[in-house]
Amino acid sequence: MLVECYDERGAEVYEIIIKQIFQDLVLGSAVDDLKAYVNPDDPVFVLAIKMRKTSNAILFEDVANLTYNKENDVTTILIDNENYLPNILKLLWRQFSRDEIYQPNRYQLEIKGDYTSLKSEVVDDPHSNLQRRVYDAIFRILPEGFKIIKDLSTEDIVTVVATDELIKDAWIEKAHEYIDELNNGK
Repeated sequence: MLVECYDERGAEVYEIIIKQIFQDLVLGSAVDDLKAYVNPDDPVFVLAIKMRKTSNAILFEDVANLTYNKENDVTTILIDNENYLPNILKLLWRQFSRDEIYQPNRYQLEIKGDYTSLKSEVVDDPHSNLQRRVYDAIFRILPEGFKIIKDLSTEDIVTVVATDELIKDAWIEKAHEYIDELNNGK
């Protein structure tokens, strides 16, 4: 972790704030590295966070078995992994009303019609979940009042430039430097 600031005490304080927020959000083990640039004289905050690799997205067919009974015109969903039941229900409730989903027991759902095509739907995406948590941390770390934000994120590096003025090209260049350094492991 590097917090770059002309004021050493200010850099130390921001490092403590960042570590505390990461600890509160249990992000320490999910992040490879972090670089921050703070300059109170030129009100800017640049933050680049490299996320660790996550597992692949979990598809419906990975955690449930879908079968269609043509005679009854019903798709039966048998849950293989109960941990994903809340995600499955949330996904189904976005597409159907709660009245359309019959749940005779904890591990079985039924929907009128052929919905076996649901098997390719994403039930859980660890990468998106981690990215969402990292953005949450960033918005907690940013100084109050820095409402002008430019997101320069890439696949596994979340990067923002924040200020309360117009964003300068030099700040964007600084963010790109951090992205390059994090990609090259510097």
